[in-house]
Amino acid sequence: MSDDGEILIGRRGPIGLLTLNRPKALNALTLKMIQELESALRAFAADPDIGAVVLLGAGEKSFCAGGDVIALTRDEAGSVALREDFFREEYVLNHLIHTFPKPYIPLVNGISMGGGVGVSVHGSHTVATERVMFAMPETAIGLFPDVGGSYFLPRLPGEIGTYLALTNSRLKGGDVVGAGVYDAFVESGSLEALLGALASADWGGDRHAVADQVIASFATEPGVSALDQHRGTIDRCFGHDTVGEILAALDAEDGDFASEAAAAIRAKSPVMSAVSLKQLRLGRDMDFDACMVMEYRMSQACMAGREFYEGVRAMLVDKDRTPKWIPSALEDVTDEMVNGYFAPLGDKDLVL
Repeated sequence: MSDDGEILIGRRGPIGLLTLNRPKALNALTLKMIQELESALRAFAADPDIGAVVLLGAGEKSFCAGGDVIALTRDEAGSVALREDFFREEYVLNHLIHTFPKPYIPLVNGISMGGGVGVSVHGSHTVATERVMFAMPETAIGLFPDVGGSYFLPRLPGEIGTYLALTNSRLKGGDVVGAGVYDAFVESGSLEALLGALASADWGGDRHAVADQVIASFATEPGVSALDQHRGTIDRCFGHDTVGEILAALDAEDGDFASEAAAAIRAKSPVMSAVSLKQLRLGRDMDFDACMVMEYRMSQACMAGREFYEGVRAMLVDKDRTPKWIPSALEDVTDEMVNGYFAPLGDKDLVL
């Protein structure tokens, strides 16, 4: 394996190894990285000597903190094409991971947000450690929970997915397994031994069963999820079909958890909160492919609007953390505004 490049591609015996290698940028994904991951995965899928693929993040802090969204806001030559190509290629990669014919095993050991979730959560065998910090923070930057969020979030227990999407709340360590985001909890100190066991396993039979057995031999109980004590509130309040109803339900609850969740939602883009809720309600009845086509339509509507650029400016560029959302009040968000994010793109629609 070469030790340079933004994606390190190698193998350890019968295991294909992929490492996200931008540790100073928290391994945030660029278009080039996405394309290299797709190419490498297709090669591993076709290689009969590869039994499974493992994805890692370089450095001590982050698995992958998301996509390089600041690059998407720059007004320069090729920016329009980048905004089209980045999301298209990213969603094609997410689809490839979801349908990958061999065990795909992300070892999530650090920050996992947005695009980092997209390259991990759709894998066949997902592993998290006590160092994980998970979030879908998109509505804070005028976006929506993409990279397959419309598929996996509604399929989490109860209304946990809706809660995570609208509040952007963070889950740490074993909570991500308790909430159903990742499959298995393995202590970070055991990852090298796990990788060694995967490399020495016999992959000649049922590969997915082999992956199950090896990972289970290292997995430990993650403990009680921090969300468990609030599941009643989450399921009661986040089961409504409008953001206004969700906020009213939260306002009627006693305790800090509900008031903090309501405050978190009110800080986000009102229109993107409404768009995201509709996305999740539609996604729970869609297959994966349909979700990705829908999300690509939504992504291009965001690129043609203003909320995304204002959110990135406020949260990531100027960092004043005071975005000026338009409209600024939820009651001013109309059905017409929301529905526009779901309009077909004709010959520019995503094809999988």
